[in-house]
Amino acid sequence: MNRVAKKSAGILAAAIVVGAVGAAPLTTAGVATADTGSYFERTATYPVYQNDPDGAAAETASEISTVSEDGKTLIYSDALARQVGFVDISDPAAPKGLGTLPLHQLGSPEDEPTSVAAYGEYVFVVVNTSESYSNPSGRVDVVRIADRTLVHSIELTGQPDSIAISEDGAYAAIAIENERDEDAGDGGLPQAPAGAIEILDLVGENPEAWSVREVPLTTGTREAPIALPMLSDAGFDTPQDPEPEYVTINAKNQLAVTLQENNGVVLIDLPSGDITGAFSAGSVDLENIDIEEDGKLDPTGSLKDVPREPDAIGWIQDRYLATANEGDWKGGSRGFTIFDSETGEVAWDAGNTFERLALSQGLFPEKRAGKKGVEPEGLAIDSFNGVDYAFVASERGNFVAVYELSDPTNPEYLQTLPTTNGPEGILPIPGRNLLAVASETDEADKGVRSSITLFSFGATEAQFPALASSIENLVPFGALSGLSDNPEYSEKLYAVSDNAYEPRIYSIDTAQEPALIESSMAVTKDGGPAEFDLEGIAARAEGGFWAAHEGEEGAENALLRIDEAGAVTEEVPLPAEVVAELGGQGLEGVSVRGEGAEEEVIFTLQREVPGEDFVRIGKYVPGSAEFTWYGYQLEPAGDDGSWNGLSEITELPDGSFAVIERDKRNGENAQLKALYKFELPEGVAGEVTMLEKELAVDVLPVLEATNGWTQEKLEGLAIAGSGDAYIVTDNDAVDDASGETVFANLGTAAEVFGIGERPVESQAPDETNAPDESASPEASPTAEPSQHPEVNETPNEETTEPKQEQSSEPTTEPSEGESEQRKIDRLADTGVNSLWLLPVGLVAAGLGLAAAIKNSRARR
Repeated sequence: MNRVAKKSAGILAAAIVVGAVGAAPLTTAGVATADTGSYFERTATYPVYQNDPDGAAAETASEISTVSEDGKTLIYSDALARQVGFVDISDPAAPKGLGTLPLHQLGSPEDEPTSVAAYGEYVFVVVNTSESYSNPSGRVDVVRIADRTLVHSIELTGQPDSIAISEDGAYAAIAIENERDEDAGDGGLPQAPAGAIEILDLVGENPEAWSVREVPLTTGTREAPIALPMLSDAGFDTPQDPEPEYVTINAKNQLAVTLQENNGVVLIDLPSGDITGAFSAGSVDLENIDIEEDGKLDPTGSLKDVPREPDAIGWIQDRYLATANEGDWKGGSRGFTIFDSETGEVAWDAGNTFERLALSQGLFPEKRAGKKGVEPEGLAIDSFNGVDYAFVASERGNFVAVYELSDPTNPEYLQTLPTTNGPEGILPIPGRNLLAVASETDEADKGVRSSITLFSFGATEAQFPALASSIENLVPFGALSGLSDNPEYSEKLYAVSDNAYEPRIYSIDTAQEPALIESSMAVTKDGGPAEFDLEGIAARAEGGFWAAHEGEEGAENALLRIDEAGAVTEEVPLPAEVVAELGGQGLEGVSVRGEGAEEEVIFTLQREVPGEDFVRIGKYVPGSAEFTWYGYQLEPAGDDGSWNGLSEITELPDGSFAVIERDKRNGENAQLKALYKFELPEGVAGEVTMLEKELAVDVLPVLEATNGWTQEKLEGLAIAGSGDAYIVTDNDAVDDASGETVFANLGTAAEVFGIGERPVESQAPDETNAPDESASPEASPTAEPSQHPEVNETPNEETTEPKQEQSSEPTTEPSEGESEQRKIDRLADTGVNSLWLLPVGLVAAGLGLAAAIKNSRARR
């Protein structure tokens, strides 16, 4: 479905050009404009447990997928449950499970599918039947798709991995990996028996007449294989144990196969079965990447002479070969490479750009930094609308990067497609303008399940990211847990990250598309690194911030005063008599109003203090050190073991307050992601005054709007000086989570919350920030020194990369006419000042948004 909305100003703007050492230039695809409709857009995310008879209790996963000849039945391998699944994708927006074929019906309950490939009315199911690593075996089952009956079985000489079918339908090729036992010896090579390639000659229409022939990749015996001279001459690591991994066939019936552990590629002529070439995938030097698991997003590391160790491989225009360089036991170059098959030379290499793409979009798995980083594993090449595209999957970053390949020696980055955990099987379906991605990781205990994600081709702009930094001036981010307005700039925000990383305060420019994380600074204590779990941030009118630190135990919860340079100048513990029994889930949001002696810090706990049936919201007055408490009644959580809690508190322009109330659920189970508002009455110290809350907006439709895995942690809410209301989700640092950050503009606070202007006595010091029909959307520059300088310290300030200058002055204001045009644009975009078409109901503004939301979307 194409969206009629403002064109994204080139995803990541002109930022996908990296001049870092060891990285090839990477440009934004010129063909992908709003006029040509050359983007992919997510239409559905289908958890495959829904296709299993055991439902949510099933241990099931999708790994490799294929599609029927008419493009309407998707078939996937499920090694975890030892079955093959079938899904009806006739409607890409509403996939329907068609059930599974357990392999015990074809052979043995111990059989494991490793791959599938559709062929006419049949599907080849590649099966591992090995009893041990030292005695590998396998077979190919030919199954009729229509009735799922076994038509024919073909025995193989060893343990199979991937399969590919030639374009003319004459051949199928299977990689017989005979994988090593990682627990044997040092877990390395060689380990007999050696792998090979098997070719199925698909002559005639009768499967029983199809025959198989082997292409050995070694000589000698099964117990003592000997390396082929051609493989030895290519410089392979251990050529006597080739372990073929992934196969691909071009239109000339040339087979290319990766030998991942051997860091090489072998070429085979399918008609003759002759090995025609072999070349090493080589190594690469990487600069400006994150190589240490240390709780920091720190792209200042380097790796030297790293073997690429390619996994998936695909032909480009019958000559070039693209490889996803996942790595194995010795390497992994964290990117992908394009080789000239005629010479074996590198035609192009991603260098550090693939990993830095993840860093710039909040998708970097920091806990894998010391290993193989984003681990590009899956790869597919295909043509849509006459243009070749490469799809490269990050197994650990949970995304697929799309590149346009008009010139195979100069790929052009197009967009990023977020997925669920562990994307591996990438299936282009050009005949239906679809792309299917099978994600194999099933995190049932975390709530993120293995899924098939469908994308349609032809969208006019990219859905993702809605929030990013540039690659040239990289500001890595993730785990955003709170938002605040920026009193000095009406279209800028502050954000803070929780203890998934070292604490940092980020500056966001919402006027950019996508919204730009332009800088960040570390939060420090006593001149050194600080260890805080920052769950909320609020900019002070007189400069600096208040932040909410959530302690591991109740007594450790504290309000922090932070100066403009990020230094903690005061820690205010919460009263022990209130929070001492709170084991966790303490301070979760903070807001501030007034200044000087009138300054008040309003904060919220996430969940109930033991023994109470309400959540406490507090007010702290720094001038008197006095606390006042209020009680907030949560919505019922249900009886499924989930819970509801508060994630944020923000003052609204009229002086009332809004909170995020959310449940613990994610995915299709998510039920409560909402904004409530209330007035904060005068309370009496030492007592708890109960609040009367009112539903303002159900945010769940916003989180579901792009058909992905619904995020659990809606954690940030802020009203910018422009008057717009923004939300953000915490992506859990891509750790047992999909890692997708949702950042969205819900529209103006007046429209979202059904409120008027802030009373004059409650105005922020710079009254030009107040939203007004005639005012420009940003504060005008003043001659006064800024009390909120740009957060301009970035994690990689010592790198050799070129930096963009960061101005400490406010940007030039748009004219009044431009401001009115911006309002018109917002109405045309249905309230979106980001990349999303968010159904938050600006069309209902004339009737009052809050009433419309409550009448039409109230779920409980």
